[in-house]
Amino acid sequence: MGRSATQDIPGAGRALWVSTFGFTACFAVWTIFSIIGVQIGQDLGLSEAQFGLLVGTPILVGSLTRVFLGVWTDQYGGRVVNLGVMLSAAVATWLLSYAQTFPQFLLAGMGVGLAGGSFAVGVAYVSKFFSKERQGTALGIFGAGNIGAAVTKFAAPFVMLAFGWEAVARYWALALAGIAIVSFLVTVDDPELVRRRATGEKAEATFLQLSPLKKLQVWRFALYYFFVFGAFVALALWLPRYLVGVYGLDIKTAGMVAAAYSIPASLFRIVGGWLSDRIGARKVMYLTFGVSLVCTFLLSYPPTTYVIDGVHGPIQFRLATNLTTFMVIAFVLGFFMSLGKAAVFKHIPVYYPDYIGSVGGLVGMIGGIGGFILPIAFGVLNDATGIWTSCFMLLFVLVGGAMIWMHLAIRRMEQEREPGLRELPELPEMVSLHNPAPANDLPHGGARGRAHP
Repeated sequence: MGRSATQDIPGAGRALWVSTFGFTACFAVWTIFSIIGVQIGQDLGLSEAQFGLLVGTPILVGSLTRVFLGVWTDQYGGRVVNLGVMLSAAVATWLLSYAQTFPQFLLAGMGVGLAGGSFAVGVAYVSKFFSKERQGTALGIFGAGNIGAAVTKFAAPFVMLAFGWEAVARYWALALAGIAIVSFLVTVDDPELVRRRATGEKAEATFLQLSPLKKLQVWRFALYYFFVFGAFVALALWLPRYLVGVYGLDIKTAGMVAAAYSIPASLFRIVGGWLSDRIGARKVMYLTFGVSLVCTFLLSYPPTTYVIDGVHGPIQFRLATNLTTFMVIAFVLGFFMSLGKAAVFKHIPVYYPDYIGSVGGLVGMIGGIGGFILPIAFGVLNDATGIWTSCFMLLFVLVGGAMIWMHLAIRRMEQEREPGLRELPELPEMVSLHNPAPANDLPHGGARGRAHP
Protein backbone atom coordinates (compact mmCIF):
# COMPACT_ATOMS: atom_id res chain seq x y z
CA MET A 1 0.00 0.00 0.00
CA GLY A 2 1.38 3.46 -0.86
CA ARG A 3 2.02 6.11 1.72
CA SER A 4 0.87 9.69 1.37
CA ALA A 5 3.28 12.59 1.80
CA THR A 6 1.82 13.42 5.18
CA GLN A 7 1.30 9.92 6.58
CA ASP A 8 3.26 9.36 9.77
CA ILE A 9 4.82 5.91 10.22
CA PRO A 10 5.19 5.08 13.92
CA GLY A 11 8.84 5.22 14.92
CA ALA A 12 9.96 6.99 11.71
CA GLY A 13 11.56 9.98 13.40
CA ARG A 14 13.36 7.83 15.96
CA ALA A 15 14.57 5.44 13.29
CA LEU A 16 15.95 8.32 11.23
CA TRP A 17 17.78 10.19 13.98
CA VAL A 18 19.13 7.17 15.81
CA SER A 19 20.31 5.65 12.53
CA THR A 20 21.98 8.94 11.61
CA PHE A 21 23.78 9.07 14.94
CA GLY A 22 24.89 5.46 14.58
CA PHE A 23 26.10 6.06 11.03
CA THR A 24 28.09 9.07 12.27
CA ALA A 25 29.87 6.82 14.76
CA CYS A 26 30.50 4.20 12.08
CA PHE A 27 31.92 6.77 9.71
CA ALA A 28 34.21 8.13 12.42
CA VAL A 29 35.60 4.63 12.89
CA TRP A 30 35.69 3.92 9.15
CA THR A 31 38.00 6.92 8.53
CA ILE A 32 40.14 6.48 11.63
CA PHE A 33 43.30 5.87 9.59
CA SER A 34 43.10 9.39 8.15
CA ILE A 35 44.61 10.57 11.45
CA ILE A 36 46.30 7.64 13.18
CA GLY A 37 47.54 6.38 9.81
CA VAL A 38 49.87 9.39 9.54
CA GLN A 39 51.62 8.39 12.77
CA ILE A 40 51.59 4.69 11.87
CA GLY A 41 53.04 5.51 8.44
CA GLN A 42 55.90 7.45 10.05
CA ASP A 43 56.57 4.66 12.56
CA LEU A 44 56.68 1.99 9.83
CA GLY A 45 58.39 4.15 7.20
CA LEU A 46 55.66 3.58 4.61
CA SER A 47 55.86 4.86 1.04
CA GLU A 48 53.10 7.03 -0.45
CA ALA A 49 51.52 3.99 -2.14
CA GLN A 50 51.70 1.90 1.06
CA PHE A 51 50.09 4.71 3.02
CA GLY A 52 47.31 4.85 0.42
CA LEU A 53 46.79 1.11 0.79
CA LEU A 54 46.67 1.42 4.59
CA VAL A 55 43.99 4.11 4.66
CA GLY A 56 42.11 2.53 1.75
CA THR A 57 41.80 -1.03 3.08
CA PRO A 58 38.89 -0.28 5.47
CA ILE A 59 37.17 1.60 2.67
CA LEU A 60 37.45 -1.36 0.30
CA VAL A 61 36.04 -3.87 2.79
CA GLY A 62 33.21 -1.57 3.85
CA SER A 63 32.34 -1.07 0.21
CA LEU A 64 32.41 -4.70 -0.88
CA THR A 65 30.05 -5.69 1.93
CA ARG A 66 27.40 -3.12 1.04
CA VAL A 67 25.48 -5.06 -1.60
CA PHE A 68 24.84 -8.09 0.59
CA LEU A 69 24.29 -6.03 3.72
CA GLY A 70 21.63 -4.08 1.80
CA VAL A 71 19.98 -7.31 0.63
CA TRP A 72 20.10 -8.79 4.15
CA THR A 73 18.52 -5.61 5.50
CA ASP A 74 15.60 -6.03 3.10
CA GLN A 75 15.31 -9.68 4.15
CA TYR A 76 15.95 -9.64 7.91
CA GLY A 77 15.50 -6.01 8.96
CA GLY A 78 17.91 -3.18 9.60
CA ARG A 79 18.02 -3.36 13.39
CA VAL A 80 19.57 -6.79 13.73
CA VAL A 81 21.89 -6.41 10.72
CA ASN A 82 23.16 -3.05 11.93
CA LEU A 83 23.79 -4.44 15.42
CA GLY A 84 25.97 -7.21 14.00
CA VAL A 85 27.88 -4.82 11.73
CA MET A 86 28.63 -2.26 14.44
CA LEU A 87 29.67 -4.77 17.09
CA SER A 88 31.96 -6.60 14.64
CA ALA A 89 33.62 -3.32 13.64
CA ALA A 90 34.02 -2.33 17.30
CA VAL A 91 35.87 -5.57 18.09
CA ALA A 92 38.18 -5.13 15.10
CA THR A 93 38.91 -1.52 16.05
CA TRP A 94 39.86 -2.58 19.57
CA LEU A 95 42.19 -5.27 18.23
CA LEU A 96 43.78 -2.67 15.92
CA SER A 97 45.51 -1.15 18.93
CA TYR A 98 47.63 -4.33 19.28
CA ALA A 99 48.89 -4.41 15.66
CA GLN A 100 52.65 -3.94 15.14
CA THR A 101 53.50 -4.84 11.53
CA PHE A 102 52.16 -3.58 8.21
CA PRO A 103 50.33 -6.87 7.38
CA GLN A 104 48.75 -6.82 10.85
CA PHE A 105 47.52 -3.27 10.31
CA LEU A 106 46.03 -4.27 6.97
CA LEU A 107 44.28 -7.25 8.55
CA ALA A 108 42.86 -5.11 11.36
CA GLY A 109 41.86 -2.50 8.79
CA MET A 110 39.73 -5.09 7.03
CA GLY A 111 37.73 -5.58 10.22
CA VAL A 112 37.49 -1.83 10.81
CA GLY A 113 36.08 -1.55 7.29
CA LEU A 114 32.90 -3.35 8.31
CA ALA A 115 31.78 -0.05 9.83
CA GLY A 116 31.43 1.35 6.31
CA GLY A 117 28.81 -1.27 5.45
CA SER A 118 26.39 0.39 7.84
CA PHE A 119 25.50 2.90 5.12
CA ALA A 120 23.72 0.31 2.96
CA VAL A 121 21.91 -0.97 6.04
CA GLY A 122 20.72 2.50 7.01
CA VAL A 123 19.54 3.48 3.52
CA ALA A 124 17.44 0.33 3.16
CA TYR A 125 16.11 0.63 6.72
CA VAL A 126 15.33 4.37 6.92
CA SER A 127 13.78 4.70 3.43
CA LYS A 128 11.00 2.26 4.33
CA PHE A 129 9.60 4.68 6.91
CA PHE A 130 9.06 7.57 4.48
CA SER A 131 6.99 8.34 1.40
CA LYS A 132 8.64 9.05 -1.95
CA GLU A 133 7.95 12.76 -1.46
CA ARG A 134 10.09 12.78 1.68
CA GLN A 135 12.69 10.12 1.00
CA GLY A 136 15.18 12.58 -0.48
CA THR A 137 15.17 14.71 2.65
CA ALA A 138 15.21 11.68 4.98
CA LEU A 139 18.13 10.02 3.20
CA GLY A 140 19.91 13.37 3.05
CA ILE A 141 19.66 13.65 6.82
CA PHE A 142 20.86 10.08 7.27
CA GLY A 143 23.73 10.57 4.86
CA ALA A 144 24.88 13.59 6.85
CA GLY A 145 26.39 10.98 9.15
CA ASN A 146 29.41 11.40 6.86
CA ILE A 147 30.31 14.12 9.35
CA GLY A 148 31.84 11.32 11.39
CA ALA A 149 34.95 11.92 9.25
CA ALA A 150 35.13 15.46 10.66
CA VAL A 151 34.58 14.14 14.19
CA THR A 152 37.67 11.97 13.78
CA LYS A 153 39.67 14.85 12.30
CA PHE A 154 38.77 17.17 15.17
CA ALA A 155 39.01 14.80 18.11
CA ALA A 156 41.51 12.10 17.15
CA PRO A 157 44.60 14.38 16.90
CA PHE A 158 44.13 15.59 20.48
CA VAL A 159 43.62 12.09 21.83
CA MET A 160 46.57 10.79 19.81
CA LEU A 161 48.94 13.53 20.95
CA ALA A 162 47.89 13.08 24.59
CA PHE A 163 47.66 9.28 24.86
CA GLY A 164 48.97 7.76 21.61
CA TRP A 165 47.23 6.40 18.53
CA GLU A 166 46.34 3.18 20.37
CA ALA A 167 44.04 5.14 22.68
CA VAL A 168 42.16 6.53 19.68
CA ALA A 169 41.40 3.01 18.45
CA ARG A 170 40.23 1.84 21.90
CA TYR A 171 38.05 4.85 22.67
CA TRP A 172 36.46 4.76 19.23
CA ALA A 173 35.77 1.01 19.63
CA LEU A 174 34.08 1.44 23.01
CA ALA A 175 31.93 4.30 21.74
CA LEU A 176 30.85 2.31 18.68
CA ALA A 177 29.88 -0.74 20.74
CA GLY A 178 27.83 1.36 23.16
CA ILE A 179 26.00 3.18 20.37
CA ALA A 180 25.26 -0.14 18.62
CA ILE A 181 23.50 -1.56 21.65
CA VAL A 182 21.53 1.62 22.40
CA SER A 183 20.45 1.94 18.74
CA PHE A 184 19.12 -1.61 18.72
CA LEU A 185 17.15 -1.08 21.92
CA VAL A 186 15.46 2.23 21.07
CA THR A 187 14.46 1.64 17.42
CA VAL A 188 11.66 -0.48 15.93
CA ASP A 189 11.52 -2.81 12.94
CA ASP A 190 10.69 -1.24 9.58
CA PRO A 191 7.02 -1.43 8.48
CA GLU A 192 7.70 -3.81 5.60
CA LEU A 193 9.33 -6.37 7.90
CA VAL A 194 6.45 -6.02 10.36
CA ARG A 195 3.95 -6.60 7.54
CA ARG A 196 5.77 -9.73 6.32
CA ARG A 197 5.86 -11.16 9.81
CA ALA A 198 2.13 -10.55 10.24
CA THR A 199 1.21 -12.18 6.94
CA GLY A 200 3.84 -14.91 7.00
CA GLU A 201 5.21 -13.71 3.66
CA LYS A 202 8.78 -14.73 2.92
CA ALA A 203 11.44 -12.27 1.84
CA GLU A 204 12.40 -12.25 -1.82
CA ALA A 205 15.30 -14.54 -2.68
CA THR A 206 18.76 -13.02 -2.89
CA PHE A 207 19.23 -13.71 -6.61
CA LEU A 208 15.94 -11.89 -7.36
CA GLN A 209 17.02 -8.96 -5.23
CA LEU A 210 20.15 -8.68 -7.36
CA SER A 211 18.33 -8.76 -10.73
CA PRO A 212 18.22 -4.93 -11.24
CA LEU A 213 22.01 -4.83 -11.15
CA LYS A 214 22.00 -5.94 -14.79
CA LYS A 215 20.71 -2.53 -15.88
CA LEU A 216 23.24 -0.01 -17.21
CA GLN A 217 21.38 2.83 -15.50
CA VAL A 218 22.30 1.40 -12.09
CA TRP A 219 25.97 1.44 -13.02
CA ARG A 220 25.67 5.01 -14.26
CA PHE A 221 24.33 6.01 -10.87
CA ALA A 222 27.26 4.12 -9.38
CA LEU A 223 29.75 6.19 -11.41
CA TYR A 224 28.16 9.38 -10.12
CA TYR A 225 28.60 8.08 -6.58
CA PHE A 226 32.16 7.00 -7.34
CA PHE A 227 32.94 10.70 -7.61
CA VAL A 228 30.63 12.42 -5.14
CA PHE A 229 31.20 9.87 -2.37
CA GLY A 230 34.34 7.98 -3.36
CA ALA A 231 36.30 11.17 -3.97
CA PHE A 232 34.90 12.62 -0.73
CA VAL A 233 36.17 9.65 1.27
CA ALA A 234 39.49 9.69 -0.58
CA LEU A 235 40.05 13.37 0.13
CA ALA A 236 38.90 12.98 3.73
CA LEU A 237 41.66 10.38 4.13
CA TRP A 238 44.26 12.12 1.98
CA LEU A 239 43.95 15.80 2.93
CA PRO A 240 45.74 15.63 6.33
CA ARG A 241 48.79 14.15 4.61
CA TYR A 242 48.43 16.58 1.69
CA LEU A 243 48.31 19.58 4.02
CA VAL A 244 51.33 18.37 5.97
CA GLY A 245 53.30 17.85 2.77
CA VAL A 246 52.23 20.98 0.85
CA TYR A 247 51.80 23.58 3.57
CA GLY A 248 53.99 22.15 6.33
CA LEU A 249 51.20 21.96 8.92
CA ASP A 250 51.40 19.76 11.99
CA ILE A 251 48.97 16.87 12.19
CA LYS A 252 46.63 18.59 14.66
CA THR A 253 46.27 21.70 12.50
CA ALA A 254 46.05 19.63 9.31
CA GLY A 255 43.21 17.59 10.80
CA MET A 256 41.22 20.69 11.68
CA VAL A 257 41.83 22.34 8.30
CA ALA A 258 40.80 19.13 6.51
CA ALA A 259 37.58 19.27 8.52
CA ALA A 260 36.74 22.49 6.62
CA TYR A 261 36.23 20.16 3.67
CA SER A 262 34.63 17.23 5.51
CA ILE A 263 31.98 19.23 7.38
CA PRO A 264 30.25 20.83 4.37
CA ALA A 265 30.67 17.60 2.41
CA SER A 266 28.62 15.95 5.15
CA LEU A 267 26.13 18.34 6.73
CA PHE A 268 24.93 19.93 3.51
CA ARG A 269 23.86 16.53 2.27
CA ILE A 270 20.63 17.41 4.08
CA VAL A 271 20.26 20.42 1.78
CA GLY A 272 20.95 18.17 -1.20
CA GLY A 273 18.13 15.85 -0.19
CA TRP A 274 15.74 18.77 0.29
CA LEU A 275 16.71 20.31 -3.06
CA SER A 276 16.28 16.95 -4.80
CA ASP A 277 12.74 16.72 -3.45
CA ARG A 278 11.99 20.30 -4.56
CA ILE A 279 13.70 20.87 -7.93
CA GLY A 280 14.64 17.34 -8.95
CA ALA A 281 17.76 15.26 -8.54
CA ARG A 282 18.83 15.77 -12.16
CA LYS A 283 19.25 19.54 -11.77
CA VAL A 284 21.17 19.02 -8.56
CA MET A 285 23.55 16.63 -10.33
CA TYR A 286 24.22 19.18 -13.09
CA LEU A 287 25.07 21.78 -10.42
CA THR A 288 27.29 19.32 -8.59
CA PHE A 289 29.30 18.24 -11.60
CA GLY A 290 29.59 21.75 -13.07
CA VAL A 291 30.94 23.40 -9.94
CA SER A 292 33.13 20.39 -9.09
CA LEU A 293 34.69 20.60 -12.54
CA VAL A 294 35.73 24.21 -11.88
CA CYS A 295 36.99 23.51 -8.34
CA THR A 296 39.09 20.49 -9.28
CA PHE A 297 40.61 22.42 -12.19
CA LEU A 298 41.66 25.26 -9.88
CA LEU A 299 43.05 22.88 -7.25
CA SER A 300 44.89 20.79 -9.84
CA TYR A 301 47.03 23.72 -11.00
CA PRO A 302 50.48 23.14 -9.46
CA PRO A 303 52.59 25.96 -7.97
CA THR A 304 54.41 27.34 -10.98
CA THR A 305 57.16 29.93 -11.45
CA TYR A 306 57.09 31.82 -14.76
CA VAL A 307 59.93 33.70 -16.42
CA ILE A 308 59.01 36.11 -19.21
CA ASP A 309 61.55 37.81 -21.45
CA GLY A 310 60.63 41.44 -20.87
CA VAL A 311 61.85 44.60 -22.56
CA HIS A 312 64.36 45.29 -19.80
CA GLY A 313 65.19 41.70 -18.99
CA PRO A 314 63.58 38.60 -17.51
CA ILE A 315 60.40 39.08 -15.47
CA GLN A 316 59.67 36.35 -12.94
CA PHE A 317 56.42 35.68 -11.10
CA ARG A 318 54.80 32.74 -9.34
CA LEU A 319 51.27 31.30 -9.25
CA ALA A 320 50.36 29.15 -6.25
CA THR A 321 47.28 28.42 -4.16
CA ASN A 322 47.82 29.63 -0.61
CA LEU A 323 46.26 27.88 2.36
CA THR A 324 43.32 30.29 2.71
CA THR A 325 42.39 30.02 -0.97
CA PHE A 326 42.74 26.24 -0.78
CA MET A 327 40.36 26.09 2.18
CA VAL A 328 37.76 28.22 0.40
CA ILE A 329 37.84 26.12 -2.78
CA ALA A 330 37.81 22.90 -0.74
CA PHE A 331 34.78 24.16 1.18
CA VAL A 332 32.92 24.90 -2.07
CA LEU A 333 33.89 21.52 -3.52
CA GLY A 334 32.73 19.73 -0.38
CA PHE A 335 29.43 21.61 -0.38
CA PHE A 336 28.49 20.64 -3.94
CA MET A 337 29.70 17.06 -3.52
CA SER A 338 27.36 16.79 -0.54
CA LEU A 339 24.45 17.92 -2.72
CA GLY A 340 25.39 15.28 -5.28
CA LYS A 341 25.55 12.48 -2.73
CA ALA A 342 21.96 13.13 -1.71
CA ALA A 343 20.80 13.55 -5.32
CA VAL A 344 22.21 10.18 -6.38
CA PHE A 345 20.31 8.36 -3.66
CA LYS A 346 17.15 10.30 -4.39
CA HIS A 347 17.05 8.43 -7.73
CA ILE A 348 17.12 4.94 -6.21
CA PRO A 349 13.80 4.74 -4.30
CA VAL A 350 12.09 6.41 -7.26
CA TYR A 351 13.42 4.06 -9.96
CA TYR A 352 13.79 0.89 -7.84
CA PRO A 353 11.38 1.09 -4.88
CA ASP A 354 11.37 -2.69 -4.37
CA TYR A 355 15.15 -3.09 -4.62
CA ILE A 356 16.49 -0.26 -2.47
CA GLY A 357 18.78 -2.61 -0.55
CA SER A 358 20.49 -4.22 -3.54
CA VAL A 359 20.64 -1.17 -5.81
CA GLY A 360 21.59 1.17 -2.99
CA GLY A 361 24.14 -1.39 -1.85
CA LEU A 362 25.75 -1.59 -5.29
CA VAL A 363 25.85 2.18 -5.75
CA GLY A 364 27.27 2.57 -2.26
CA MET A 365 29.77 -0.20 -2.93
CA ILE A 366 31.11 1.46 -6.09
CA GLY A 367 31.31 4.78 -4.30
CA GLY A 368 33.18 3.17 -1.46
CA ILE A 369 35.53 1.41 -3.86
CA GLY A 370 36.34 4.88 -5.13
CA GLY A 371 37.34 5.75 -1.60
CA PHE A 372 39.72 2.77 -1.69
CA ILE A 373 41.16 3.14 -5.17
CA LEU A 374 41.60 6.90 -5.22
CA PRO A 375 43.94 7.27 -2.20
CA ILE A 376 46.17 4.57 -3.69
CA ALA A 377 46.02 6.35 -7.05
CA PHE A 378 46.89 9.63 -5.32
CA GLY A 379 49.95 8.01 -3.79
CA VAL A 380 51.02 6.40 -7.06
CA LEU A 381 50.63 9.71 -8.90
CA ASN A 382 52.66 11.46 -6.22
CA ASP A 383 55.44 8.88 -6.55
CA ALA A 384 55.32 8.97 -10.36
CA THR A 385 55.00 12.71 -10.99
CA GLY A 386 56.33 14.32 -7.83
CA ILE A 387 53.41 16.79 -8.05
CA TRP A 388 51.14 17.07 -5.02
CA THR A 389 48.23 18.48 -7.00
CA SER A 390 48.13 15.44 -9.28
CA CYS A 391 45.32 14.07 -7.09
CA PHE A 392 43.04 16.90 -8.20
CA MET A 393 44.08 16.40 -11.82
CA LEU A 394 42.71 12.86 -11.57
CA LEU A 395 39.46 14.09 -9.99
CA PHE A 396 39.06 16.68 -12.78
CA VAL A 397 39.18 13.91 -15.40
CA LEU A 398 36.78 11.74 -13.35
CA VAL A 399 34.08 14.36 -12.86
CA GLY A 400 34.37 15.48 -16.48
CA GLY A 401 33.74 11.93 -17.70
CA ALA A 402 30.79 11.46 -15.34
CA MET A 403 29.19 14.71 -16.48
CA ILE A 404 29.54 13.83 -20.16
CA TRP A 405 27.97 10.38 -19.65
CA MET A 406 25.11 11.84 -17.62
CA HIS A 407 24.35 14.49 -20.25
CA LEU A 408 24.43 12.00 -23.14
CA ALA A 409 22.16 9.60 -21.23
CA ILE A 410 19.67 12.37 -20.48
CA ARG A 411 19.64 13.50 -24.10
CA ARG A 412 18.98 9.92 -25.23
CA MET A 413 16.11 9.52 -22.75
CA GLU A 414 14.56 12.81 -23.89
CA GLN A 415 14.75 11.75 -27.54
CA GLU A 416 13.17 8.39 -26.77
CA ARG A 417 10.35 10.09 -24.91
CA GLU A 418 9.84 12.75 -27.63
CA PRO A 419 10.90 11.21 -31.00
CA GLY A 420 10.40 14.56 -32.73
CA LEU A 421 13.46 15.92 -30.94
CA ARG A 422 15.67 13.75 -33.15
CA GLU A 423 14.54 15.73 -36.22
CA LEU A 424 15.35 19.15 -34.81
CA PRO A 425 18.32 20.92 -36.40
CA GLU A 426 21.24 21.85 -34.19
CA LEU A 427 20.23 25.54 -34.38
CA PRO A 428 16.45 25.60 -34.90
CA GLU A 429 16.32 29.40 -34.72
CA MET A 430 18.46 29.55 -37.91
CA VAL A 431 16.38 27.11 -39.98
CA SER A 432 14.58 29.87 -41.91
CA LEU A 433 17.90 31.13 -43.30
CA HIS A 434 18.74 27.73 -44.77
CA ASN A 435 15.19 26.73 -45.81
CA PRO A 436 13.41 29.96 -46.77
CA ALA A 437 9.64 29.86 -47.10
CA PRO A 438 8.19 29.78 -50.68
CA ALA A 439 7.12 33.13 -52.12
CA ASN A 440 3.43 32.27 -52.00
CA ASP A 441 3.76 31.64 -48.25
CA LEU A 442 4.98 35.19 -47.63
CA PRO A 443 2.57 37.88 -46.37
CA HIS A 444 0.41 39.32 -49.19
CA GLY A 445 2.21 36.96 -51.62
CA GLY A 446 4.82 39.67 -52.13
CA ALA A 447 8.58 39.47 -52.44
CA ARG A 448 10.87 39.12 -49.46
CA GLY A 449 11.84 42.33 -47.85
CA ARG A 450 15.45 43.31 -47.49
CA ALA A 451 17.02 42.31 -44.21
CA HIS A 452 17.99 45.28 -42.08
CA PRO A 453 21.16 45.18 -39.97
